[in-house]
Amino acid sequence: MVNYFYITLIVLLLLVIIVQHQHKKKRTQELLEVQQRLHKIINRPLNEKLLLLTNDPALQTLLAEINRLLIAIQHTGAVYARTENSMRRMLSNISHDLKTPLTVVIGYLEMLRLNPDLSAEERNDLIAKVHTKTVLVLDLIHTFFDLAKLEAGDNDMVISKVQLNELCRMSILQFYEVLTAKGIEVDIDIPDQVIAAKGNEEALQRILNNLISNAIAYGSEGKVLGLTLHEDEESAYIQVWDRGKGISEIHKDAVFERMYTLEDSRNRSYQGSGLGLTITKRLIEKMGGKIHLNSKPYERTVFIVELAKIKF
Repeated sequence: MVNYFYITLIVLLLLVIIVQHQHKKKRTQELLEVQQRLHKIINRPLNEKLLLLTNDPALQTLLAEINRLLIAIQHTGAVYARTENSMRRMLSNISHDLKTPLTVVIGYLEMLRLNPDLSAEERNDLIAKVHTKTVLVLDLIHTFFDLAKLEAGDNDMVISKVQLNELCRMSILQFYEVLTAKGIEVDIDIPDQVIAAKGNEEALQRILNNLISNAIAYGSEGKVLGLTLHEDEESAYIQVWDRGKGISEIHKDAVFERMYTLEDSRNRSYQGSGLGLTITKRLIEKMGGKIHLNSKPYERTVFIVELAKIKF
């Protein structure tokens, strides 16, 4: 009887050892498969996840965490690729925008150098043109460095209470002559009730100048430009809108990218740096605000600046 008991115990122990061995062997195989698949994903640009059928809870948890890490890596890679493409395009466009006026400047200087018989009036006219083009180059360089400082976080901005009503009126007034010359009707809707927001007055002036300039540049054919100020319980909203050709869905996010312009040919009638809307968005975000874009061609294209409201 005792011998039978020991034999049974030994058999049970052997069965346990065999089961543990099989389990260990299966886990080893599964881990090896995980390693091989992970190696393939890492060494090739594959947007894949680790898929493995297993009943092992610990291994299931490990796979879930690895997949989370892979998703994060893939997202970071996609962001890096977009940033790199954006930087390449930006450098190419900066090179173009610097080269064009500098080439013209060199041409004017050559005319001055090679034509000593030019009249004083002709000479002064060429010098004035050199000055204009040089200022254009300096403006572009300053704009580029402004964006670089914003993105590096080196641009200190004092946030305070800003009264928006008069700021909006003065901003649109600065463009009165340009709007009149182009025959553009101005539709202003600014309430008498004071609306104040959390922001920086100088930054907001630049934001409005950029948005109004952009509306004139790309929406002037609609012959109407509007500026609206309103509020709700939480926020103050400034809208700059036009009835021009608008912005298609595929371009709506891209317009805020560095050096992006709405014309593939780099609009000759209005050759902006392509940095205005990028700087606008960065400044708004630095003030804790948001910018929205809605566009229906030849009906209404509107940029909406949203800022945290402050009771006056």
